[in-house]
Amino acid sequence: MVTVRTLLAIAAVKNWSLIQLDVNNAFLLGDLLEEVYMTHPRVDYSLFTRSNGDSFIAHLVYVDDILIASNDSHAVDNLKLLLDTKFKLKDLGQLKYIGLEVAWSPQSISLCQCKYALEILQDAGFLGANPISFLMEQNLKRSKDTGALLSDPTVFKKLIGRLLYLTIIRPDLTFSVHRLSQFMDKPHEPHLKVACRILQYVKSTSGHDLFFPTNSSLQIKAFIDSDWGSCPDTRRSVTGYCVFLGDSLVPWKSKKQQTVSRSSAEAEYRSMTTTTCEIVWLLTLLSDFQVSHSNNVHLFCDNTTALHIAVNPVFYGRTKHIELDFHFVRDKLQAGVI
Repeated sequence: MVTVRTLLAIAAVKNWSLIQLDVNNAFLLGDLLEEVYMTHPRVDYSLFTRSNGDSFIAHLVYVDDILIASNDSHAVDNLKLLLDTKFKLKDLGQLKYIGLEVAWSPQSISLCQCKYALEILQDAGFLGANPISFLMEQNLKRSKDTGALLSDPTVFKKLIGRLLYLTIIRPDLTFSVHRLSQFMDKPHEPHLKVACRILQYVKSTSGHDLFFPTNSSLQIKAFIDSDWGSCPDTRRSVTGYCVFLGDSLVPWKSKKQQTVSRSSAEAEYRSMTTTTCEIVWLLTLLSDFQVSHSNNVHLFCDNTTALHIAVNPVFYGRTKHIELDFHFVRDKLQAGVI
């Protein structure tokens, strides 16, 4: 979905056409009656691009849905004819729905999941619930042993699974849903209570969408933070970041770190490393879309010590245990990537 959001952000700025195709028959679980040998793919085989002079076309595949973006309508027509000779396709015209509702205007392209959000509320019996304006109480910490076990954990599991899909375009839900997803194996009553509060928040914000403006640059800037030692069960920290392509929010994440950090600076620095990896990958994706990024990326961090570690080898003695991360961020900084 990061690739899809990146493509939409670029298409909005460059005024590319976005055409959707659908494969009539997709056999996802067909039985093979013979042995099949194939070469292992070495690239992202869901994205194909071609440029010929000023003409550019991108072909993105997700299961049986195909998204074509291009600045050349003639190239799009030729590609559709070629694909139709190999597969039976349905031309759905301008992109309107890819599991997400797509809205167009002269000022933007936007993604929305209003219908899906209302379906979640209806199935959970929360259409008549009181809406609230914020997700979780400040400094709320839930452990895996808080309260009594749920007699029927499937209700909680199904709800969190549906909320996870809602986070595809709702970064405001990501942190809270991520916290609750850690208790999927043995959910307790307080966990369900927090999930119900999220539903009340979703009711008040069901019409929120993800906005890709047309009058934006295509320069990357990223913001990072960490929640040091916030997990009461493991004392591991949480990494959080969001990366903007101009004014369009493209990737974001909230994820528990793999190791315990011994200081807030270390937790912040690990977040910096994770975000730098995402930036490097995003720069590669931009080059696939023929988008040049001549300036270095602005990476914003509010921890002074973590910033010193990134630029100053004097801190080596205190950061010996995070040496790989240390060198990775410094190398990208010295190379002018960030």
